[in-house]
Amino acid sequence: MASGSTIMDPVCLVRNQNNQLTVNPRALKTLEQISQPVVVVAIAGLYRTGKSYLMNRLAGQNHGFRLGSTVRSETKGIWMWCVPHPSKENHTLVLLDTEGLGDVEKGDSKNDSWIFALAVLLSSTFVYNSMSTINHQALEQLHYVTELTELIRTKSSPSYNEEEDSAEFVSFFPDFIWTVRDFMLELELDDYPITEDEYLENALKLIPGKDPKIQNSNMPRECVRKFFPKRKCFVFDRPTNDRKLLLRVEELSDNQLDVNFQKQSKDFCSYIFTHAKPKTLREGITVTGGGLGTLVEAYVNAINSGGVPCLENAVITLAERENSAAMQKAADHYNEQMTQRLNLPTDTLQELLEVHTACEKEAIAIFMERSFKDDKLMFQKKLVDIMEKKKDSFMIQNEEASVKYCEAELKQVSESLVKSISGGTFFVPGGHSLYLEARNKFEQDYKLVPRKGVKANQVLQSYLQSQAGVEEAILQADQALTAGDKAMAAECAKKDAAEREQELLREKQNEEEQKMEAQERSFKENLAQLQEKMERERENLLREQETMLEHKLKMQKELLTDGFKKEAEALDKEIDQLKEGIRTTEKSFNISDVLDMASMALVAVLPGPYKVVGMGLKFLGDRMKGAEKPS
Repeated sequence: MASGSTIMDPVCLVRNQNNQLTVNPRALKTLEQISQPVVVVAIAGLYRTGKSYLMNRLAGQNHGFRLGSTVRSETKGIWMWCVPHPSKENHTLVLLDTEGLGDVEKGDSKNDSWIFALAVLLSSTFVYNSMSTINHQALEQLHYVTELTELIRTKSSPSYNEEEDSAEFVSFFPDFIWTVRDFMLELELDDYPITEDEYLENALKLIPGKDPKIQNSNMPRECVRKFFPKRKCFVFDRPTNDRKLLLRVEELSDNQLDVNFQKQSKDFCSYIFTHAKPKTLREGITVTGGGLGTLVEAYVNAINSGGVPCLENAVITLAERENSAAMQKAADHYNEQMTQRLNLPTDTLQELLEVHTACEKEAIAIFMERSFKDDKLMFQKKLVDIMEKKKDSFMIQNEEASVKYCEAELKQVSESLVKSISGGTFFVPGGHSLYLEARNKFEQDYKLVPRKGVKANQVLQSYLQSQAGVEEAILQADQALTAGDKAMAAECAKKDAAEREQELLREKQNEEEQKMEAQERSFKENLAQLQEKMERERENLLREQETMLEHKLKMQKELLTDGFKKEAEALDKEIDQLKEGIRTTEKSFNISDVLDMASMALVAVLPGPYKVVGMGLKFLGDRMKGAEKPS
């Protein structure tokens, strides 16, 4: 395992007591702490076939999941082991060991079916473990796969069609690996050597004939071929031919194991580590540990309520959780970066707004990366609102810091002027001229103070206003001036005060324009990143649809080659529907409507003074839509 990584102990994920499934809160807490994408490998098969030992090998341990040495099944429910992925950086490998199927002590066979279905639903790679050979009996034991269409639905719509529904399973089902333990045969077909994969594919070929028994025998074959386009097979010799050693196989070191078994185990583990993909949902949605916990709860709750687990409902539940987390992560990033990058007070408002724009862009990108199915932009609107309020808070802090700094600096540079006033220096003939000279020097000294911030002029203006009475007293006391001179000087003082007031108003107006420009940039950035995200989602959907179509066409070709013309023709409807779906995605996937909705939604979040600006920004959305060209 990765150096310095902590390997947690296995924990029960889904308890199975009295044929009742419950999710273990402790396991959910473990998953909640995993924010990384998860590669989920689940194993299922008959009890006492060595599933737990194989999963322990994947964890790089001999001990972990409990092994049994008697005919009694040791694993109950579904057990989980989370370990750092040995080759995928920043990924967690989640191993799921399921209760043995076909336990004679269990009264309800439907319980087995649910365990099997959960293993399929939760995993990104599903391992089916059997003994000796893939023969008619082994395939009959895989009858659980034929029940999946009855146990799972993809859509919550009441008008859903079961045939269409099952056709979509391939888009979210895991990769399939069949492991055959204690394999005693030669890998040959018609006296020619074959690979393990060829052995599996040959075993999955449909048997010709109309007999009901043959039809039943073909069902699991057909389902595996239909639902799992990516298939792999591994065969294993016995770990050891010494029966006594076999009973305590978990205690054996590798050099005590059969040489072939060692190599086969190593090849199996290497394949899993290299090829097992992160757990994803439709349209490339990556599942984290916490997301996997949400899925487990959604599926088990559906089962316990007597319903059928629905992928669409589970995705909606997961979207609520992930979008909320994405929004919070983005908001936290914005706040942290603003705090780090801003040195308050900023010299200008524009300086603060430029930092805001950069941090906002990053935050939106974080949200877009992690969010999905935010169709009504509920979480994106909340993020915009949070960042608007945070920005306002930073602007207030910036103003307060500027006022505090300016008042302190002003007090320092005005000390000489204040002393002269209190000492009566200016209450002499010609004193008014001396006062104006001293005041001008004070103003120049104040203006030379660096980084006073956005409230520099306002603080100065307030101070000068507070000194208006002092200047009037000095003016009236100046015996060197005539009454006319005094009247003219008083008028000049009023004019200067009015000009300074106008300068403050212009400054305020300029700040409002800057804020509105920042609002415009925010609006554009949200729409631009939303459009990029939708384009990516369209590409992901197209890839999925094309993969499904390719799989169906391959199946049809194989059926025709094997002489199953009727079965091949039965796929025509599904193939036509997939082709139509691809055409719709390519030509009718209308981003324009969504951008219209997004424009209105984002405008609704803007603070009051800027709503009119937002409404005036609709041309931006129109321009972006005009640039949009259907694929």
